[in-house]
Amino acid sequence: MNVFGIGLPEMLVIFVVALLVFGPKKLPEIGRTLGKTLKGFQDASKEFQDEFKREAQEIEKSVSMRAEIEPSHESEKLPEKNESA
Repeated sequence: MNVFGIGLPEMLVIFVVALLVFGPKKLPEIGRTLGKTLKGFQDASKEFQDEFKREAQEIEKSVSMRAEIEPSHESEKLPEKNESA
C-alpha cells in the first residue's frame, strides 16, 4: 500500500504520533475533516481535468473544421508537368 509515496509503516508511525498528540477523542474528527478535504481536492482536480479535456476537444474540432473549409494550396504550388516528347 503506497499513498502519496508513504508506505504502511510510515502511515502507522504518523497515526501513533497523531494519537499521542491529539488524543483518542479528537482523532476521529480530524480524520473526517482530512477526508473531506482530500475529497474536495479530488473533486476539484477531476473537474479541472474534465474542463481541460472539453476545451482541448473544442480546439481540435475548430482546427479540423477550419482545415476542411480552407482549400488546400498544395495543388497551386506544384508546377504542372508538360510531357511533350
